[in-house]
Amino acid sequence: MNIPNLITVLRVLLIPFFILLYYLPYSWSYVAASSVFAFAAATDWLDGYLARRLEQSTPFGAFLDPVADKLMVAVALVLLVQEHHNFWLTLPAAVIIGREIVISALREWMAELGARAQVAVSNMGKWKTAAQMLALVILLANPSDFSLWVLVGYALLMIAAGLTLWSMVHYLRAAWPHLKTTSTK
Repeated sequence: MNIPNLITVLRVLLIPFFILLYYLPYSWSYVAASSVFAFAAATDWLDGYLARRLEQSTPFGAFLDPVADKLMVAVALVLLVQEHHNFWLTLPAAVIIGREIVISALREWMAELGARAQVAVSNMGKWKTAAQMLALVILLANPSDFSLWVLVGYALLMIAAGLTLWSMVHYLRAAWPHLKTTSTK
């Protein structure tokens, strides 16, 4: 267990606290939950930076880091869909969560074929992640009233969903030669 891996584990351990803060019946609870989420999102960058800088990349870290990210985002989206319960949040949430399921399954299948590099993370993912995390921080910090901040959060989440679909098409196109071959087993 090294420092980058401990930071990743911390990100997972912050999820229950983030949920608890979100549901507290106080005026500051949304901002507190959003702050914990923002801190956890920042640790995603930090653990990757430290793993590269300290040359402490491990198979455990390579496994847990994307899992921690997906857990954090999925929990935030579920909380927000429950709170906002409208099309403008539910559609991009469904797209983002659905894409993560599809791409995770695709990566696992491609790894079994020995072609995992065909569906490696792209730079588009960095833009998607930035828009998604900023949208989630904004939306978590604000009640579901239609304020300017909520509208900005919805717009950023729609942009993130669009980038999510675009990257999914990119991954599926890269994997298509493997998907269309027929098995002779």
